[in-house]
Amino acid sequence: MTDEPHTTDSEAQPLGAVVSGVLDDIDAAYDDYERGYTDADATLSVVMNHVERLREATE
Repeated sequence: MTDEPHTTDSEAQPLGAVVSGVLDDIDAAYDDYERGYTDADATLSVVMNHVERLREATE
């Protein structure tokens, strides 16, 4: 599970690429949760970090 973005602020990506990366990372976080590797709080933290990433990409 990862909550680190794929790019830095200086590396702007097209919105579609950001959305695709976020969805992949959220899927991975959910898979880790389903396998029992992480708890719900950690998984939600990862998801919310990616929601923030989406917000920043749309600004």
